[in-house]
Amino acid sequence: MTPDKFGIALRVGLFVILGWISLILFSLAMQPVAGIMITSALSAFAAAAVANAITVRIYERGRLSDLGLGWTQTSLREFLMGAGTAMLAASAILLIPLASGFAYFEPVPSVEHRWASFAFVSMVLLFGAAGEEMLFHGYAFQLLIRSIGAWATILPASALFGIAHMGNPNATLLSTINTFGWGVLLGYAYLRTQALWLPIGLHFGWNFALPLFGVNLSGFTMGVTGYELRWRAGALWSGGGYGLEGSLLTTLVVVALFFAVRRIGKWEVGSG
Repeated sequence: MTPDKFGIALRVGLFVILGWISLILFSLAMQPVAGIMITSALSAFAAAAVANAITVRIYERGRLSDLGLGWTQTSLREFLMGAGTAMLAASAILLIPLASGFAYFEPVPSVEHRWASFAFVSMVLLFGAAGEEMLFHGYAFQLLIRSIGAWATILPASALFGIAHMGNPNATLLSTINTFGWGVLLGYAYLRTQALWLPIGLHFGWNFALPLFGVNLSGFTMGVTGYELRWRAGALWSGGGYGLEGSLLTTLVVVALFFAVRRIGKWEVGSG
């Protein structure tokens, strides 16, 4: 039986309240010992886990499939295709300015035990990507898609996704617009596959690739590779201190990835 409007509002409201309170509490507990980047990623994952676990336990069967994380024969394929597609897109869009001389690599001091640090940062990025997808495209998002329609849900959720990143270091209007575009893309990826594996893969693949090129990620500097990408172009193309996500290059990437996701989703439906 489809829940009535009041029931839907109650479920979504509980999810939002649980997620918001959990995010605040986990952030306050972690930041003194973990730093802002790690806190941002892991607190999002922890808050999303709490909000999803409690709401699906109360209102649904309490299974991972109730929040789009049920494991099927296509789950790993969707994750890997998403991660590979996003990494390829990030690499392609950065190779162009490198090949044309508008960008170049410069050595910078890096942390000790580089490989261990790189592995740790990679795991943090994976948890961060999964957490943000569970938070913005988890149970409440999926319930609203079933109740009020796809785009009536995707667009407001994407706006919230963009607003949530406005507090990141060196955020700009263009970075917020691009983050909104990423929200639309990731919401559409869920819509095409009816699962979170493709969105998580896309999110992680992009976040994983940028630090490999020594590029700031959403305003945060990773500093694990021993070099940094320097630009001879202005902030409109480089993104400035925010990184590539604050540039027109990312705007182009999001549009291209939209068509890639459309094809991936079509292929998945046809092979399922």
